[in-house]
Amino acid sequence: MNKPELLAPAGNLEKLKIALIYGADAVYVGGKNFSLRAFGGNFTDDELKIAVDFAHSMNKKIYVAVNIFAHNDDIEELKNFLKFLDDIRVDAVLISDLGVFSLAKELTNLEIHISTQANITNYKTVEMWKNLGASRVVLARELTHDEIVNIKKNSAIELEMFIHGAMCISYSGRCYLSHYLTGRDGNQGECTHSCRWKYNLVEEKRPGEYFEVSEDDRGSYVMNSKDLCLLPCLDKVIESGVSSLKIEGRMKSVHYVASVVKVYRQAIDDLMQNAELRIKNEWIEELDKVAHRPYTTGFFESDGSSTEIYDTSKAKQSSTFLGLVKDFDPLTKIATVEQRGKMEIDQQIEILQPHDKNFSQVLTEMTDEEGNFINSAPHAQQIVKIKFLQDVEKWSLIRTLKQK
Repeated sequence: MNKPELLAPAGNLEKLKIALIYGADAVYVGGKNFSLRAFGGNFTDDELKIAVDFAHSMNKKIYVAVNIFAHNDDIEELKNFLKFLDDIRVDAVLISDLGVFSLAKELTNLEIHISTQANITNYKTVEMWKNLGASRVVLARELTHDEIVNIKKNSAIELEMFIHGAMCISYSGRCYLSHYLTGRDGNQGECTHSCRWKYNLVEEKRPGEYFEVSEDDRGSYVMNSKDLCLLPCLDKVIESGVSSLKIEGRMKSVHYVASVVKVYRQAIDDLMQNAELRIKNEWIEELDKVAHRPYTTGFFESDGSSTEIYDTSKAKQSSTFLGLVKDFDPLTKIATVEQRGKMEIDQQIEILQPHDKNFSQVLTEMTDEEGNFINSAPHAQQIVKIKFLQDVEKWSLIRTLKQK
């Protein structure tokens, strides 16, 4: 059984570096245009060059999403962008539109992965994309374990599937709700997540009278999906034979990327060593520390009927991201930290490290960049020096756990 690739999201250059350092084998990113996450930060052309060089320096891969459904006005600029991606040697482009696919085949030597937006739910569709020249397809999230196994059995192409992250209420993300309500088209990368909004019913002849769909006082979130988490059945995912396991989240935080990637890296590695291994509670607890909605295995083990949340659209998390370790002096045990949340002396903190075990301590000593002792660091991205009780890896994240 081959070890699957762990594929992580990267909404910007910092998140890309975090994803790869914390154990992802590859990352997927978007340029400033033509991807389905227009508000995800994304990469300028110069940043894409830096990203490719960084990934390749670690012998890892970078894929660029070009998965919008293109309109006529997009075509000329698309041609230039695809040629640019070929020139800087990205490892693949992610495409859903047949016209964009044909341009990539005509103008470049790029490997082409077919996006989940293409609604791939059977092996005949997989075979069709292979015959056209695709090297990988991303399976629709609406597939069960048995369906995935059957597709793998009847396919001779790499398969990729989502294993973690937010899900869309519409079939494989093909949604028009945002465009209808706000004029921002999800299929052009501008989704406003209208499905997460609070809705009430209004009877036609009673304008202004709003009727709650549910019985509580918070309204109804009838289209609000839970978050996917296939960690509990990761052994079955690996056994299905897919080539790449994908984490959703180009718009998520650095904390989310680091935590989720590290958990799945450890889980995949351990399961490849011991297929009988049980999922560790510490992995589940780690996934609870990042912002998320209640987890579900989606369609993988059922028909997906338990994937919706009907009482709130808010995410929860059990920890708060405080800072990123930029450097560490092993002689003095002092780390240079870029602050991301309010830090205070006597605060209990936890350190999430890229490779070593996490550890906790009380924050006992902190100075500003000039060496002046301070009791708190309230300013966004302030540089501070922190005394640790043990060695800390560069790129470690500092966080505080919320009281239960």
